Amino acid sequence: MLQNKYLENKKEITLINTAISGQTTDNALLKIDTWLTTHQPDYVLIELGGNDGIRGFPVKLLQKHLTELVTKSQKSGAKVALMEIQIPPNLGPRYTKMFTDSYELVANKTGIYLMPYFMTDIAVNPTLMQNDNLHPNADAQPIIRDFMYRAINDWLQN
Repeated sequence: MLQNKYLENKKEITLINTAISGQTTDNALLKIDTWLTTHQPDYVLIELGGNDGIRGFPVKLLQKHLTELVTKSQKSGAKVALMEIQIPPNLGPRYTKMFTDSYELVANKTGIYLMPYFMTDIAVNPTLMQNDNLHPNADAQPIIRDFMYRAINDWLQN
């Protein structure tokens, strides 16, 4: 869907999605070197951590893994962006805030672009969510596509 939007607007961008459902940051660390070698990207957008957060992984470990993912991507020569992730508040306000703040902390520490969370408006609308209240439904997909199109373009122009 997003790739088609770039084609429609005559922008020569090839998107490669290496996302794996249920993936945590430590899973991604096991694969990042292979992905970077195989795809040799000019840009890397890291949108990870939600599964770490809903499992209550330690925030310091999340920060460590995100930092490693960023630095490995930077060392490969790619420009890197990190998308902020938010989690449901069921683990308490302290953990939730520390979790979300981790993204700005890592972005500032590594000097990369911090992209806003793509689900902010969708997650509060039950008509756009699956019954689990964690995942967007089919009706949300065009909204996500348009958000990502704008957010990626903002990053590339930054």
